[in-house]
Amino acid sequence: MKGFGYLVKEGLKNVYANRIMSIASICVLVSCLVMTGVAALFSVNVQKIVNEVEKTNETTVYILRERSEIEARQIGNLISNIENVESATFVSRQEAMEQFRSTLGDQLFDRVKGNDPLNDAYRVVIKDLNKYDDTVRQIKAIDGVESVNDRREFARKLSIVSRLINMISFAVVGALIIISLFIIANTIRATMYSRRFEISIMKSVGATNMFVRMPFLVEGMVIGFISAALSTVAVGLLYNGIRRIISEVAGTWIEVIPFNSIVVPLALIFIAVGVLVGFFGGFISIRKYLKKEGNEILGW
Repeated sequence: MKGFGYLVKEGLKNVYANRIMSIASICVLVSCLVMTGVAALFSVNVQKIVNEVEKTNETTVYILRERSEIEARQIGNLISNIENVESATFVSRQEAMEQFRSTLGDQLFDRVKGNDPLNDAYRVVIKDLNKYDDTVRQIKAIDGVESVNDRREFARKLSIVSRLINMISFAVVGALIIISLFIIANTIRATMYSRRFEISIMKSVGATNMFVRMPFLVEGMVIGFISAALSTVAVGLLYNGIRRIISEVAGTWIEVIPFNSIVVPLALIFIAVGVLVGFFGGFISIRKYLKKEGNEILGW
């Protein structure tokens, strides 16, 4: 155990001794992890919204603005008579405006109320979601219906955007991981060069490969662990800031998952990725030295 403690201590000293290169490695790895975390959290939130949209059997039907409230109520009777419609609840434009006010708040509402953008509408509950598309077609065919808020189409488009962002993020993250490995490997190579005499002596007196390798592996893993901790904090600050903005703009329309509920798994994933990247960076950089003996390391 004493020997292991010595090797870990040497690894920590290496991080400080090569602090400029270590900081560069940490910065690149933090960038990689933050991008990964943001993409993952975006995907999780989009999936939550998509699942909620797909589960709901309520959709909104908007009536043409030139139709009077009496005509709008007659249209509601036609909607209710469709076989797969369970109920159709009338929402006048005045009611919608009040709901709009409560969602936006008075300050934002005062900026848009002059446009009076709302129509009379119906909240329609559909019985069988397997017949959703056919039911929507029947509703759209009714004279006086302007549009139907097809939430499933919205969910489909949201899923496409999510997949596209994930693909781009993973491509960028893959490139950053390769760069991280390269920088960490070079950081550790710099350490090995400065300690080449010590390594030569250890190899000459019969030190095992693991004994020689361990400080450099620890150095890489420490860099990875520090990067993971910083990335968790950075993602938390960024995520909570975006969450506050969304809450102010969208109100209760979009419910973002609280960061506290996902911070533990996110931190564990970051630590695992950071430590593994650091480990492999150290492993790659020292491998060629372990194939040499004594004077060969010094180039003699």
